[in-house]
Amino acid sequence: MLKLSGEALREEGSRDNISPEIITRIATPIVEAVGKGVQVAIVVGGGNFWRGASASHRGMDRSTADYMGMLATVMNSLAVQNILETMGLSVRVQTAIEMKNVAEPFIRRMAIRHLERGRVVIFAAGTGNPFFSTDTAAALRASEIGASVILKATKVDGVYDSDPVKNPDARRFEELTFREALSSRLKVMDATAFSLCMDNHMPIIVFDMNAPGNILKALLGEPVGTLVTN
Repeated sequence: MLKLSGEALREEGSRDNISPEIITRIATPIVEAVGKGVQVAIVVGGGNFWRGASASHRGMDRSTADYMGMLATVMNSLAVQNILETMGLSVRVQTAIEMKNVAEPFIRRMAIRHLERGRVVIFAAGTGNPFFSTDTAAALRASEIGASVILKATKVDGVYDSDPVKNPDARRFEELTFREALSSRLKVMDATAFSLCMDNHMPIIVFDMNAPGNILKALLGEPVGTLVTN
C-alpha cells in the first residue's frame, strides 16, 4: 500500500494543483514494480486542493469540509490513474463514496481480484466518513486487502527523534516498534491510523519519495527509510 500526500502532486510554487510531470515521476517506478510482479494499491490525499480540518478551524462545518476533502482525493486519484494507464498499466479507482460515472465503489473482494490480476487499485474518498484522515484510509484499506506493508511517502528520509529541520542533531531511526513511537510521541501517522496499524500488525515504512530510486526500492522491499513494526 503506497500512501501519497496530495501536496506531493503539486509543483512547489506553481498555481496548478496537479503536476502531470510529478505524477509521471511517481508512476515510473510503480510501472517497473508491477512489471516485476508486485501488487500495488495506492491511497492519495487531497491536501493540494482542500484540507477539511483547516477549513473547519475557519468556521466551516467539519463534516461538510471533510466531504469536500474526500472529493479532492477522487480528483487526484483519477489523475494518477490516467498517467499510469498512459504508461501501459491497468488501473481501477475505487471510491468510498459511490460515484458510478467516474469510479467503482469500494468492494473488498473486487479490489483483491484486481490486484491478483496485476491491476493497480487506487482507493479514493478516504474511508467515506468525516473526521478520518487519508492516513486512516490507507491503514484501513491495507488491513482489509491483506497488504504486506504501508509505504508512507514523505519529504523526509524517515522518522526522527525530533524535527530534523529545526534540530541538526536529530537522530533518525532505522527501525522502531509501535510502542517506542508512542512512548516517544513520534508523529508517524495520526493516532487513529497508527492504532489501526498497531492492532492489525501492519508495518509502516516512512521514506523520502524525492530521493532518486526510493519509491522503487520501497516497492521492491529493499531497505529504505524507517520501518515501524510490532
